[in-house]
Amino acid sequence: MKPSRLLLSIPLAFSGMLAWATGNLPIYQDETRPMDERVEDALSRMTTQEKINLIHAQGKFSSAGVPRLGIPDLWMSDGPHGVRAEINWNDWGYSNRTNDSITAFPALTALAATWNPSLSFEYGNAIGEEALYREKDVMLGPGVNIYRTPLNGRNFEYMGEDPHLASVLVVPYIKGMQQNGVAASVKHFALNNQELWRGHIDVNLSDRALHEIYLPAFKSAVVDGDSWTIMGSYNKIRGQHACHNDLLLNKILKEDWGYKGVVMTDWGGAHDTREAALYGLDLEMGSYTNGLTSESEFTTDDYYMAKPYLALIEKGDVPMSTLDDKARRMLRLNFLTAMKRNKPLGSVASPEHYAIAEKIGDEAIVLLKNASVGKKGPKLLPLSENIKNILVVGDNATRDLMKGGGSSELKVKDNVTPLKGLQAIYGDRIKYTQGYRAGKPMYSNVEKIPQAIQDSLRDEAVSMARNADVVIFIGGLNKNHLQDCEAGDRIDYSLPFGQPELIEALQAANPNLIVVLLSGNAVAMPWEKKVPAIVQGWYLGSMAGKSIANVISGKVNPSGKLPFSFPVKLEDNGAHHFGAISYPGDSIRQEYLEDILVGYRWHDTKKIPAFYPFGHGLSYTTWQYGKPSASAKTISENECLTISIPIRNNGQTAGKEVVQLYIGDDQASVLRPLKELKGFEKIALKPGEEKTVSFTIKPDDLKFYDDTTGSWKAEPGKFNVYIGSSSTDIRATVPFELK
Repeated sequence: MKPSRLLLSIPLAFSGMLAWATGNLPIYQDETRPMDERVEDALSRMTTQEKINLIHAQGKFSSAGVPRLGIPDLWMSDGPHGVRAEINWNDWGYSNRTNDSITAFPALTALAATWNPSLSFEYGNAIGEEALYREKDVMLGPGVNIYRTPLNGRNFEYMGEDPHLASVLVVPYIKGMQQNGVAASVKHFALNNQELWRGHIDVNLSDRALHEIYLPAFKSAVVDGDSWTIMGSYNKIRGQHACHNDLLLNKILKEDWGYKGVVMTDWGGAHDTREAALYGLDLEMGSYTNGLTSESEFTTDDYYMAKPYLALIEKGDVPMSTLDDKARRMLRLNFLTAMKRNKPLGSVASPEHYAIAEKIGDEAIVLLKNASVGKKGPKLLPLSENIKNILVVGDNATRDLMKGGGSSELKVKDNVTPLKGLQAIYGDRIKYTQGYRAGKPMYSNVEKIPQAIQDSLRDEAVSMARNADVVIFIGGLNKNHLQDCEAGDRIDYSLPFGQPELIEALQAANPNLIVVLLSGNAVAMPWEKKVPAIVQGWYLGSMAGKSIANVISGKVNPSGKLPFSFPVKLEDNGAHHFGAISYPGDSIRQEYLEDILVGYRWHDTKKIPAFYPFGHGLSYTTWQYGKPSASAKTISENECLTISIPIRNNGQTAGKEVVQLYIGDDQASVLRPLKELKGFEKIALKPGEEKTVSFTIKPDDLKFYDDTTGSWKAEPGKFNVYIGSSSTDIRATVPFELK
């Protein structure tokens, strides 16, 4: 069980009072002194063994401080979407405490779907406050790995397929969290784009793909967000594990980006003492486990960066300077978090946090489709107030979707399910039936449901649907193994548990059908043409039911936009186009053969339409895009270009629109996508209101990574600016030339 932070702070408090009484406060304890001076002072007072103790775990989620100097231990917690329940000191069992229930915030795919940086800041700040209340110093998140394939079991923890979108959203999340004295740990660095064989798959890709697609969000997190820690991924990159990778950690992260923070392993991500010493790793956590369920027979003193590292130093096989560098980084992290005196108190599961979770959910929900049932009738959504008999069908309508999923599992104080949310608005007009059974949350096995049970549940739902005025089906995926879950990828693009057949049968029984999909991934939709209204609802956390009911009822006008593409079929996705060697690999190695053409870049450039494109999302109102204007038709390589466009709400409902700006290079000497997202702005307008949105295009927005010179380059020639409501719904095009 975790010791109290009060007890841990006694040596520091005692030494501080003694120093105050004698008027001789040690430099490292004096927060008015520059950080570098404090770090060097503390380092000079430490023994070699104390330095070694700093850089590896002492328990499942803790690393040691320096008790002799009053420097406290560091405490960490899983969960980019909330603070995980307390785990035992040295096994994966829950501590069964009664005071560790929290707020579950929407998953990061949902945050990405808001396209709203200000909400990202509120999100990070709220989690930081809950972490403070729970006495955590480091939160293991956010995740910014790029969505490469819809089968990745961990996509729900990340921010979509576009590096610019992820880069813009990750920075305010980090700043919001760290203003509380709680460190973010941006993960998983890098190329953790699948869970299958995650511990050893060796990823090979071009330098262009690495720098243009997979690194920008991490760079923004480090350079603009000043993330105090960063977590390495499990996989190999060009033959070397990512957690001690010379190219990734030394050359790119620490040399090119000037990173001063701590590089930590994912739990069990270290594999070699010498590489860990030399190739950029600073903190080793969870070694000899799979990071989720398995236990180790070794103690933490047997970790790669414990006794074995000390032995290498004592033999002179690795220099002391490697250890000093790691200890400096750990001390700096400690002074910014655990040892920082002037921090707020924090709060947990407060009305304010619930309101933030609901607001994020409101803006995250994506209205994929909204049509009328008859040729002349109104659109099915928002649901009319006059509807009397509403049937809700689906396991996800009542399921606790915070359970399962792996390390992001959360123990919530309150959980408003979709059914509860709808009942709060429509009362006893709601009837419910399960429709299908999905089984218990499981990390490594799949519960098999007898077909007779599924058939019976389906028959009951179809029978009830015939007598309803409208049917709301709430299904999708969940966080079981082989769905949206750590340590395993999906094995099928279609919906599980017989849902496609159930949806078809419900529609045949009642054409007034609304399908609400709760998932962190795209799914196949062979039934799409028959269903008039489809909502992508994500995993929305504690207030999920409120947000879903808000949008269904029209209390909230949907404004979410897809952060990734929905391919028609799996083979339409670039990662799958080239066969098994591209995904999932041959179990040993993997080639990213789609290169820079990830997501909508692939669909656009190869002219393979997505089923629902990146950036897509409908509204209950209509948006008119006016005529754009540009500050110039020709610019030089050091000039900026300003593009402005008026946007008008032409409908009868107040709403929010995400205005998206893409740039295409028409005359490049290398392969470039048809267009790439380079700017966006979310605006709120009342009916009849108009606003002019302006974008500044900077020289860097026109560049590609030149792998022959290892630098960024913009070539003179003709470019196009595309402005629209999605990557395919382009409302205006502005050509210009770069001289």
